[in-house]
Amino acid sequence: MFAFNKVKPLIRWKQLRLERAKYNSGVGVFGHRPRQTNDIDVPQEIISRRNENCRAQQLVDAYRKYGHLRATIDNVDYENKNRDIKELHLSRYGLSGSDTVDLGLLYGHNGKQFANDLVEQLEKIYCGPISYEFSHLETEAEREWFSQRVESGSDVVSKERQIEIIKELLHSQALDKFLSTKLPSVKRYCGEGAESLLTFLSTLFRLTASEQIQHVVVAMAHRGKLNALGCLLKVPPVKIFHKLAGNPEFPDEANAACDIATHLSVSNDITVNGNTVRFSLINNPSHLEAANSVSMGKTRSKQLKLREGDYSENSTSRFGDKVLNVQIHGDAAFVGQGVNQESLMFSQSPHFDVGGSLHVVVNNQLGFTLPASRGRSSRYVTDLAKSIAVPVIHVNGDYPELVEKATNIAFEYQRKFRKDVFIDYNCFRKWGHNELDDPTVTNPLIYKIINKKQSIPNHYANKLVSEGILTGDEVESITTEFTKYLQSQFEQHNSYKPEVSYYQDQWSEMSAAPRAVELWDTGVDTEILKQVGRASVIVPDDFVIHPHLAKTHVKNRLNKLSEEKGLDWATAEALAFGSLLMEGRNVRISGEDVGRGTFAHRHVMFVDQENENIYIPLNHIHKEQKAFLEVANSILSEEAVLGFEYGMAFDSPENLCLWEAQFGDFYTGAQIIVDNFIASGESKWVRSNGLVMLLPHGFDGAASEHSSCRMERFLQLTDSSEISPDSEAVNMNVANATTPAQYFHLLRRQMVRNYRKPLVVVSPKTLLRLAEATSNLSEFAPGTHFKPVIGDQIADPLKVKRVFFVSGKHYYELHNERMKSKIDDVAIVRVELLCPFPVQTIQAELQKYTNARKFIWCQEEHRNMGAWSFVKPRFENLVGRKLLYAGRPEAPTTAVGAPKLHKLEVDYILRQPFLT
Repeated sequence: MFAFNKVKPLIRWKQLRLERAKYNSGVGVFGHRPRQTNDIDVPQEIISRRNENCRAQQLVDAYRKYGHLRATIDNVDYENKNRDIKELHLSRYGLSGSDTVDLGLLYGHNGKQFANDLVEQLEKIYCGPISYEFSHLETEAEREWFSQRVESGSDVVSKERQIEIIKELLHSQALDKFLSTKLPSVKRYCGEGAESLLTFLSTLFRLTASEQIQHVVVAMAHRGKLNALGCLLKVPPVKIFHKLAGNPEFPDEANAACDIATHLSVSNDITVNGNTVRFSLINNPSHLEAANSVSMGKTRSKQLKLREGDYSENSTSRFGDKVLNVQIHGDAAFVGQGVNQESLMFSQSPHFDVGGSLHVVVNNQLGFTLPASRGRSSRYVTDLAKSIAVPVIHVNGDYPELVEKATNIAFEYQRKFRKDVFIDYNCFRKWGHNELDDPTVTNPLIYKIINKKQSIPNHYANKLVSEGILTGDEVESITTEFTKYLQSQFEQHNSYKPEVSYYQDQWSEMSAAPRAVELWDTGVDTEILKQVGRASVIVPDDFVIHPHLAKTHVKNRLNKLSEEKGLDWATAEALAFGSLLMEGRNVRISGEDVGRGTFAHRHVMFVDQENENIYIPLNHIHKEQKAFLEVANSILSEEAVLGFEYGMAFDSPENLCLWEAQFGDFYTGAQIIVDNFIASGESKWVRSNGLVMLLPHGFDGAASEHSSCRMERFLQLTDSSEISPDSEAVNMNVANATTPAQYFHLLRRQMVRNYRKPLVVVSPKTLLRLAEATSNLSEFAPGTHFKPVIGDQIADPLKVKRVFFVSGKHYYELHNERMKSKIDDVAIVRVELLCPFPVQTIQAELQKYTNARKFIWCQEEHRNMGAWSFVKPRFENLVGRKLLYAGRPEAPTTAVGAPKLHKLEVDYILRQPFLT
């Protein structure tokens, strides 16, 4: 356990109330600094010029807005779309080709010319293989910047850079051909038809290095991923060959289930001109777009560690100064999967902003077998970008130098405005959905064109040869030498031994969970807890707190702390948070309405009733405080937000990250994140994660959508064994605690242990204010810990004939029924931890009841739900007791919607176990 001996003595609370610490409500809160949008005034000279040439200016504006409709960005264009755009006709603006106009209406141009000359320049800028959409940007500063950049920028590519580009393209092509020969029956989702995507990445290497960016976090879909890994991101091809040949990517001692090759991750240093940038390509599941929000969370975690942007005391620091997020999407998936809309919608919101992500949509023009005309209801795959008013650059992938230009412009925009920006990278898919698929069955016309097309590397090589940059022999040599290298790597793949790539860097102090059962001392000195507890409700003298909160929440907490008893759930949580902050660990709680709490119980942030400033008392415990609480009230999203928090926890084992569902079953909107990351990430990728999920649960007559967190689903997702005792090495912890102290210890245990496991807390609703569900301060003291099982404290063991086992809130209802009916032959044992299943503790508890003959599992959930199907085989196989059931019968919905029916059910499940 971490000690407090490095924390300086706390200052007096009266003094603290008079001080305004670093993150006070006047300048924002920890993790969010309010900022104003800075616009510009267009110089009067430019306005006058535009007014004097208003008809020509209308033409220029039309090209800026509609030029992309005439652009040759589609490198297949099998439908031969009409590009006669009426908005670009000279006659629409009262002009003829021979009219004299001011060419200076375009940035970087000057002089009087014919209107036809103006059109020629506009066509060249906006209607070629690269074009833009930026008229929808909200500020004039952005629109004018973009106009100036694309109209006056030259983007000359040096001879040296051209040679670098062709080498990358030819290497990518050689790798695909090599794999098709050596491993012809393996799906690899090759880069053929999209080789110039590597130009985007290599350009990004140069740009980020020149800006002294330290970390680039990348989420990338399947398409061309192996090419990026093997040709640019310094992954030895032998590792790829070893994996594609069917071998594990981790050493045997990792005991990993592993994943397919196109889900591989890498984190390597890339050095350009003496500057080094860490590129981290994260693991992705086959629900490809789900990885995007995870990458954003990982980005934000690194920004927190570096204290950049709104985490910095320096008001000039901006998110993205040192850490950049990059997302490479698939076209059909980007359009079709709602997680992208969710991610974009919080991209500029407080506590989720990462300083703008750089997006590339790999536009294959087909989604599996689905053509674009059936794959969306908008013209472009990138039209979702317009929903958050960010620009789109459309580029034809046949032109690598224009791909570089697109990357330059996108990067410059992101650096200046710290907003998202999109590149619509138009390419083609040489084969079907994968190399074993025949695409002509469903898309014959487009593949008639594709099959006749010259490859992008060959097309660019011919260009350089024709310009005298390279000779044909030099081009051939590039391919030959790289193929020889691949062959030498391939010859080693059978003897290749995977390296250890886990528990390194920031995870070096962590380890895999032991195959043993452990108890951790998670108690804290009670005087420190009292000070933390008082600080959790103290506000500055000039802060106008809501009068009801002052009378109830604040007064009650101070009284309970003084009495050292009756501490409720919210107080226990505040003590857990505050004690971790005092130990130097940041805490982040995220979700819908988490600041107040769905049930108006938490109140870790107060809102000034006169100016709506926010104040977070736990960030003012001590003037020397180094760690802080971030309260991230999120948009109404589950999947993207939970993915974001998983990414935060994925990157940082030293900070406590929590996500709370507004109601327990709301998490079902994030099932993809639970299945593909939280439950299976450690097994697939040997990546630990300490994320806490808080899922309010309880049958209170609120109907099916607000009753159950579907704990049975989480229990089914665990790798807990029915036939042998569990250890701490299970993939997830699932707890249904009944006291505030238990919750306190659960949260602290997440950080005190030297390993990390996701924790699902079946959290309460009615218990938040239940008088019986409180704890004394002594239960938080040093030497205390989380109890997997709580035995009966009032039953006489010798009188007990029946033992009820129960988890969570239902305990109090059964206990009250027992006391009301004066039943003395029943013991009620609380199973607080469901996974890992506490076999040894349950067996020890049962030894007390030598006269018991019936053992009954009691739950308020329906029989086909809750923990019943999980605990039954474990009791019988491991505990050695036949278990009877008492609870609601099977049902297709979690709860009834009529209060009268609910009352009948409650009466039944409270009587049933006592009659069993």
